[in-house]
Amino acid sequence: MENEELKKELLKEIELNKEKDKLKQVIREINNQMLYFVDERKKVIDFILKYREKNLEEYRDDEDKGIEYFNHELYVKEEQFKLIEKRLREFTILKKSPYFGKVCFEDRYGEMNIYIGRFGLTNKEEYEPLIVDWRSPVSSLFYQGKLGECEYTTPEGKEKANILSKRQFIIKNGELQGMFDSKLNVKDEILQFILSQNTSEKLKDIVMTIQKEQDDLIRQPRDSVIVVNGVAGSGKTTIALHRVAYLLYNYRAELEDKVLILGPNSIFMDYISMVLPTLGEEGVKQTTFKEFASEIIDQTGDIMDFGGYMENILEDKAEFIQDIKYKRSAQYIKDMDSLVEDLEENYFKIKDVKFYGKVIAKKSDIEDMMNIYFKSMPLFKRTRRILRIIFSKINDERNNIVKKIQEDYENMISNMGEEELNDVGTNLEFIRRNKIREVIEEVIRIKKDTLEWIKNPNVIDVYNKYNGNKRIIYEDLAPILYLKIKLEGLKYKKHLKHIVIDEAQDYSILQFKVLRELTGCNSFTIVGDVNQKIIPIDEDCAMINLHKVFPDLNVKYFPLNTSYRSTSEIMNYASRYIKNNNVVGVRNGECVEEHKYVNDHDIVDAIINDIMKFKESGYESIAVVCRSLRETKTLGKLISQKMHITLFDSENIIYSKGEVILPSYFAKGLEFDAVIMIDNFKDSCESLNKIKYIMATRALHKLCVYKV
Repeated sequence: MENEELKKELLKEIELNKEKDKLKQVIREINNQMLYFVDERKKVIDFILKYREKNLEEYRDDEDKGIEYFNHELYVKEEQFKLIEKRLREFTILKKSPYFGKVCFEDRYGEMNIYIGRFGLTNKEEYEPLIVDWRSPVSSLFYQGKLGECEYTTPEGKEKANILSKRQFIIKNGELQGMFDSKLNVKDEILQFILSQNTSEKLKDIVMTIQKEQDDLIRQPRDSVIVVNGVAGSGKTTIALHRVAYLLYNYRAELEDKVLILGPNSIFMDYISMVLPTLGEEGVKQTTFKEFASEIIDQTGDIMDFGGYMENILEDKAEFIQDIKYKRSAQYIKDMDSLVEDLEENYFKIKDVKFYGKVIAKKSDIEDMMNIYFKSMPLFKRTRRILRIIFSKINDERNNIVKKIQEDYENMISNMGEEELNDVGTNLEFIRRNKIREVIEEVIRIKKDTLEWIKNPNVIDVYNKYNGNKRIIYEDLAPILYLKIKLEGLKYKKHLKHIVIDEAQDYSILQFKVLRELTGCNSFTIVGDVNQKIIPIDEDCAMINLHKVFPDLNVKYFPLNTSYRSTSEIMNYASRYIKNNNVVGVRNGECVEEHKYVNDHDIVDAIINDIMKFKESGYESIAVVCRSLRETKTLGKLISQKMHITLFDSENIIYSKGEVILPSYFAKGLEFDAVIMIDNFKDSCESLNKIKYIMATRALHKLCVYKV
């Protein structure tokens, strides 16, 4: 028995040494290629400088020609320079940790071993892949939840394979610190190691801990709508971002510069902003729906900020909440359509268009254009077209009259002798000019005053009047866009092929419809958690009924019930606030602590004591999460008298780590090593319980609940 153990240890040692040698070989190749690309970069820079000097000299006297040649060459070299820079950035990342996994498998070509990393690497001499990019089709074998027979998807179709073994590595700063052989999913030791770390490295290391269920979602076909309803901490955001990286890697020609990511607020967008660059993808537009809509509308004026909007909801302002519910309902879309129909039927009072008493555009002809010939056009686009036709008729009539005035003048002076021409010629010229001026003034008058009945109103003015001229809030953006689509035929200026929506449980039916109609996009990754829906509605959450909103698209729904963020103890505690109690945690931790306090001073001292304990335990990000901004400011002011704490009171704050105090709605999507949750809720209902669920599930390792 003892000999068997020694034999196993010896074999492990041999394998470990083999892997260390392999790692040295790979790092050596990375260094060699880095030197090669640095040299290539220098050559490109030298070429650009010399070419610029040559062209400036050669085409000194022909600037346009110089620009033509210079721009073409510059474009070619700049593209080459970008590729070199991108590769050097990838090498810099790979050098520290070239790969994280290895899979041995058999397929129709025989047995092979592949090493899987964040980026691919090919041996320059032999053209053999030393590292395979995690996004490549064959890498999905590593994420399979089993050994043995399976298949993976390639551009040519399904490929059968037999997985013989899987191995995972922990490599830091080019040193092999550990390795594990795995028979099932990502090895527990690795997963626990990553999950137990503080937040600073969590998002960066997801590629080595992607689970099979997550990998299946990431690799879904691009021509479909993927809807992920996942519990807090199930990796929804990281799945969405890694799916973007996967799609760009495999379909770059079709998707580059054509992907849009929409998140809930600016704090969240900043929090995730570095995930895609660490995966080698830059330049993907990431914004909020509010910013996206405001950029298109460009005339919304003073929109209520997200904080003010949420405070009105949390303060339970009945009229405000009722307005939100109405604007998020299916009935509101019907009412918007009715408004468009009413404008169609009643807004434009069609009349004959006359010029000096002569009818140049009959009412019946204009009605035919409005109701028959251009009927397929949106109303305001149609009226602009008709107005151009009327203007053309006015201009034609103007030209005819001016031509007649000119002809009469020329006939008169042609029949005059020199003496008569000297006597009255100047006066005739004056009369001619006055007549032409009168015609032009009549044209201006008709266009400005007489044709007011066919001029389009401003869509925002139409909406404001319909909305009772109330202050514009978040819920008004989608209806304004909807009216601009229906009335003006508005289209998004950029061609989009894929849209990612995070925190989608807070999107209304109208928002989804608007995004589809604006962009014409047929491919979506939509992630959210119906249990975190804190914007009140009276109907089912729109994201789980998207097959009704997009009946012509292939909509697929995926539930995720495993939380990788928080400990089992935290998730069990948070689950009491929601209807779905199937939430599963993957690691154990400390019990959730509950404390009761009567006044603010006692609670402040307790918070400070707990924060100091958390810091001593090595926690790098600590949050005090309150219900509302008013409570956050009150408590934050008291705490700041005794210790430094960052107050989150707007969307524009950038957070990395440290001690913060913030309201519940700014905490959505964020995560902290330790959380102190201030539970001062007087009532208990579904919407308030969802806020408590959000607050509790921000914690990774430690949760303390202060009941006030």
